[in-house]
Amino acid sequence: MKAAVLRAFNTPLVLKELPDPQPGAGEAVVDVVAAPVISYMNEVLSGARQYPLLLPLAPGIGAIGRVRAVGPDATRLQPGDWVLCDPTVRARDEATAPDIMLQGLIAPSPGAQRLQAHFRHGAFAEQILVPLENALPLGPIDAAEAGRLAAAMSTMLVPYGGLLAAGLRAGETVLISGATGHYGSAGVAVALAMGAAHVVAPGRNEAVLAELVRRHGPRVVPVVLTGDQATDTARMQQAAGPLDKVLDILSPLPDAAPAQAAVMAVRPRGTAVLMGGLRVGLTLNYAHLMRHSITVMGQYMYSPDAPARLLALVRAGLLPLDGLDVRSFPLAQANEAVAYAATTGPFGYTVLTP
Repeated sequence: MKAAVLRAFNTPLVLKELPDPQPGAGEAVVDVVAAPVISYMNEVLSGARQYPLLLPLAPGIGAIGRVRAVGPDATRLQPGDWVLCDPTVRARDEATAPDIMLQGLIAPSPGAQRLQAHFRHGAFAEQILVPLENALPLGPIDAAEAGRLAAAMSTMLVPYGGLLAAGLRAGETVLISGATGHYGSAGVAVALAMGAAHVVAPGRNEAVLAELVRRHGPRVVPVVLTGDQATDTARMQQAAGPLDKVLDILSPLPDAAPAQAAVMAVRPRGTAVLMGGLRVGLTLNYAHLMRHSITVMGQYMYSPDAPARLLALVRAGLLPLDGLDVRSFPLAQANEAVAYAATTGPFGYTVLTP
């Protein structure tokens, strides 16, 4: 098979011939039809994000494709089936706290690197080897829509995982901290699809805030941040009434003040979920959290059932994808696709079509 391979950090991807993967027990091989290119993949490949990866490998996180072959213990999947390849690979020998890697993106622990040593290559390739449980059946789809669906699912699943962890219920008000970013803007759309009465969208980019309102209507309540934590917290609290849930999904920032302001804005007995990219300390008022029975929790990616549940929202028409701006590149232009993805802003999506 052909694959776009990263030989060393901060070097271009190289199109190479690799051996075709063969499925063993508990595995499937999928022909990749569309592979999303995340907006910060350039930072991963350059080494700027310092993501642990066993090189050389073909990167690429997640895909939509058709099953080529399955292991001997498969009971439902058959060659030709359309599937979503979930990149969240969990070890099977520890149910409580399994090692997790994101296939084709990051293997952050020794256990995760053992997973990556086997499921080595990501979706920037003509074929991908995945655990059976990571090949999620889609039923019949239009091949022309595979790129749009792959791009949307790869991004929207992340905030969806956080909102599921928060226990968001229809009619509640949620704040998306980082709403003007790629994952945050997707989180706004997902929260509305889940039935949020209002989605408070804080940010400093007023043009993006206005675009969120234009795209999604008056249930989106923008809040322009000032940079002063106390002022920003008060503005968030006053925007649309009590905040039942807060999801922080900010990109890596040198300052934790926006995240701190958002967490402190949640109502008594509310929930704040942290799943962004901050790499600095977070200072929260212990007494305030304790006296108001506020839950603060971390969430890494999403539960195994989340992809099927999100797809159900799409198919029910609750999460429309027709407004997404998706650009496709062939596998031979993987470097161009990575460069383009870094420039698309919050509403642009990029896919490779091997």
